[in-house]
Amino acid sequence: MTPNRDARIVVTGIGATTPLGGTAPETWDALLAGRSGARALPAEWLEQFELPVTFAASIAQDPAEVLTKVETRRMDRSAQYALIAGREAWADAGSPEVEPERLAVAFGTGIGGVTTLLDQWDVMREKGPRRVYPLTVPMLMPNTSAGNLSLEFGARAGAHTTVSACASGAEAMGLAIDIIRSGRADVVIAGGTEAPMHPLPFAGFAAMKALSTRNDDPQAASRPYDTGRDGFVMGEGAAVVVLESEEHAKARGTRIYAELASIGMSADAHHITAPEPEGAGAKRAMRQAVDAAGLTPADICHINAHATSTPVGDVAEANAIRAAFGADADHMAVAATKSMTGHLLGAAGALEAVITVLSVHHRLVPAAINIDDLDPAIDLDVVRSEARTLPEGDIAALNNSFGFGGHNVALTIRSAS
Repeated sequence: MTPNRDARIVVTGIGATTPLGGTAPETWDALLAGRSGARALPAEWLEQFELPVTFAASIAQDPAEVLTKVETRRMDRSAQYALIAGREAWADAGSPEVEPERLAVAFGTGIGGVTTLLDQWDVMREKGPRRVYPLTVPMLMPNTSAGNLSLEFGARAGAHTTVSACASGAEAMGLAIDIIRSGRADVVIAGGTEAPMHPLPFAGFAAMKALSTRNDDPQAASRPYDTGRDGFVMGEGAAVVVLESEEHAKARGTRIYAELASIGMSADAHHITAPEPEGAGAKRAMRQAVDAAGLTPADICHINAHATSTPVGDVAEANAIRAAFGADADHMAVAATKSMTGHLLGAAGALEAVITVLSVHHRLVPAAINIDDLDPAIDLDVVRSEARTLPEGDIAALNNSFGFGGHNVALTIRSAS
C-alpha cells in the first residue's frame, strides 16, 4: 500500500438510471433534447392522502424490467437503482480485472431504504411483528447500496457510505479520490442513490414548503433561476462512476472520459435547512476545489450548479459563485440540469458529476428548460435555449452539491489528457 497524493484520478466508466432514462446515454440524450422527467404520482396516493403535491420526477425505467425477482425482493429500491447503475458503469469501464483487495466502493445516499422502513412499519402495525420481512434491516440501512455493490463486484478494499443529505453522492466521489491516493485501492466504484417515492417524504417536504406545487403543469415546475420558481421537484435514481488512477487506466488501455481532479468541502454552521444567505460556505468549497486541483478561477469554463429551483437557495448559490470567482464568473457557462431531472436528493451530486463528466468529455453543456424570466438577482451566464459548446484544449469544470445540515461539496472535473 503505497500512497500517491499526486495521482491523477480518472473516470473510466459511467452508469445511471434516472427520471430521464434507464441508462447514462439515454439520460444524456434526454438532457440535450430538453425533456422533463416530471410526471404524475400514483393515483392511489393522491386519493388516500390528499397530498398537496401531485407529481415528481420518478424513475423512467422500472427496476423489475432489468433485475431478477429475487434481486427486487431482497433490495430496497435505492439499492436496486445503485445496482443497475453500477453494472452499467462497470461494463462501460470494460469490467476491469482487479484484485478484490484492491477494489473499493464509496457510495452516498440521503435517506437510504426509507420505503422499506415505512412499508414494513405499516406491515407490523396492521399484521403484527411476525409478518415483518426478515430482510427489513439490511434493506433499510443507509449502507445497503454500498454493501450490495461490494458483493456484486467482490470489492474487499472497503465499502463506504457517505450520508450528507443532497451532497452525499458528490462527497462519495471525493472519498473515492482519497481511497485511491492513499494506496488502499486501485479502482473505486463511486456514486449515489435515492428512492424517496413514498407519501411521507412528500408530506414532510411539502410541510416545509420546499416542493413546487405547480400541479397543473409538472414538466414546467422545476425552473431554477426563473422568477416564477416555487420549490424543487422530487426526483429519484442513481448514478455511478468507475474511478482509477490515470496510470492504472492507461496500463490496461481503457478509455478515459475525464479527470476527477479534486474535491472542496465545507459546512455552513448556519441553519439545519436554510443555506447561509451570502453563500460563504459554498464559496469556500468551490475555492478549495479549484485550489486543490492546482487551477485558478480563470481555468474554470463551466459549472453544473446545485440550482434546485428554490427561491432562497438559487440566489445563495449564485451569490457564492460570484463571491468565489468575481469577474472570472462571467466566462463560466452555468448549467441547471435539475430543471429536467428534478432533485435526486442524495443521488443528485453523483448524477450531476456524471453529467459534468459528459459535458467535459463531449464539450457540450445541456441547456436548462423552464427559465422564461431570469431572476435579475442571478448574475451568472446561465445556459438556456440551446446547448453550449465548450472550448477546445485542456478545460475544467465544477460540480456543486449542497445539502440540509449545511453540507457544501464542489468537485473539479478536467478534460482527459
